Amino acid sequence: MDLQLEGRRALVTGGSRGIGKAVARALLAEGAHVALLARHEPALRDAVAELGAQGSRVVGVRADTTSDEQVRQAVRQAENELGGGIDILVNAAAEPAGYAAPPGLAQIRAELLQAQVDTKVMGYLRCAQQVAPGMQARGWGRIVNISGLAARQTGNTVGTIRNIAVAALTKNLADELGRFGVQVTAVHPGVTRTERTAALVAERARARGVSEQLIEQEMAAANSIAHLVDASEVADVVVFLCSPRSRAINGDAIATGGGTPGSIHY
Repeated sequence: MDLQLEGRRALVTGGSRGIGKAVARALLAEGAHVALLARHEPALRDAVAELGAQGSRVVGVRADTTSDEQVRQAVRQAENELGGGIDILVNAAAEPAGYAAPPGLAQIRAELLQAQVDTKVMGYLRCAQQVAPGMQARGWGRIVNISGLAARQTGNTVGTIRNIAVAALTKNLADELGRFGVQVTAVHPGVTRTERTAALVAERARARGVSEQLIEQEMAAANSIAHLVDASEVADVVVFLCSPRSRAINGDAIATGGGTPGSIHY
């Protein structure tokens, strides 16, 4: 299936690692031109060099998405370097979940919650505010917000709050912008294999005195396909949502966690 993304200009936040980088790679493979946005210059340079080997146009812009001004400048830079307005925004800039035990009620501090919301909710909003006017003027655009299955599960209060907020933001933007040809969706990854996974698995195996293979099997067993979903597999779904082929989907949240056993969502 031709996803009709040839020549489209995309901005991927959190694009130097994890799901963000996997999405950027998949967009490039479809012929899109991609700007990676990330906070850390060395990682950003490395990602641009790595993905640039694919042949399509890829550039890096540095910004902290908790800053209005840095986001504004980064979007203008991306537009200048890609040669036009941003057609696609994928918001993936957030602290990854699942690498430390979530705080319980007594451990949650206002500064922790505020920092998470400022990055994952307000950061997504800041980026959308910068690209949406151009999308509206051109009559087409896609915004995909990477959220997470903590929106549908208990066990991580801060994670649930930030991810539900992303879903709420997504639906509100979808209803506001849909009539202008701009569609907004959310993707809920679950436990996902990224470049951080090997170290995490090794650490858990050492702590418990078991094999790394057992840890991976336990992680995979958490979903109904008994497979540890890879970032590239999440990216496949995201890139479809970025395409004109996704016309029938707007405002919805798509789970990419391999299926949560026992849950029915309708």
